[in-house]
Amino acid sequence: MSESNNEIVVRIEDLHKSFDDNEVLRGIDLAVRRGEVVVILGPSGSGKSTMLRCVNLLEKPTGGRIFFEDTEITAKKTDINAVRAKVGMVFQNFNLFPHLTAKKNVMLAQQKVLKRSREEAERVAVDQLTRVGLGDRIDYKPSELSGGQQQRVAIARALAMDPHVMLFDEATSALDPELVRDVLGVMKELAKGGMTMMVVTHEMGFARDVADRVIFMDGGVIVEEGTPEAVFDNPQSDRTKDFLGHIS
Repeated sequence: MSESNNEIVVRIEDLHKSFDDNEVLRGIDLAVRRGEVVVILGPSGSGKSTMLRCVNLLEKPTGGRIFFEDTEITAKKTDINAVRAKVGMVFQNFNLFPHLTAKKNVMLAQQKVLKRSREEAERVAVDQLTRVGLGDRIDYKPSELSGGQQQRVAIARALAMDPHVMLFDEATSALDPELVRDVLGVMKELAKGGMTMMVVTHEMGFARDVADRVIFMDGGVIVEEGTPEAVFDNPQSDRTKDFLGHIS
């Protein structure tokens, strides 16, 4: 991230989220600057994926406010579809249309949401599939691709929408270990290119190598945050120390 760029892209203020009587998020405050890579760590059930899904209102917060580029997306009058068009999201599951080729999977939302012509959507699809290392697989259907390749199609699909921020929710956790590297490689290249990214992951090597900031969550709150060096090498919270001790 550029040292001079302090523009805040995502700002979360006192975010709460409950499912019936289960309070999953208990007052989250977080700001993400343009070009910053924020990696969110924590045990299962800590609320990290729920927080990420609140950023584009896939989950509606119970309380608090979320701003995207100075627009309060939690305000009733906000056109959430216009906001979502600028927020790319890659899930654990690839969510590709099985009957469409990789190219057509990447073209579809461009044509439907951005109203791009078929020719422009196709050009962008080929460019983005090539960018993620699938230039020779554009006419393959998902069933003809490995899990890692399918996830890279999903990343290309998100990038084709020209997002201002990319959200990754456990993007590699459904993949066989030998396929993880290729997907992480694409994510590293995006980070090098200056993409603003919020990444929920268990990949500690990625967090250490790529993150500008690491967030550790537990019990619906941010327990600790800092540079990768600070969090991994000199954690301040006993809970962080315990978590890292079990995974290292």
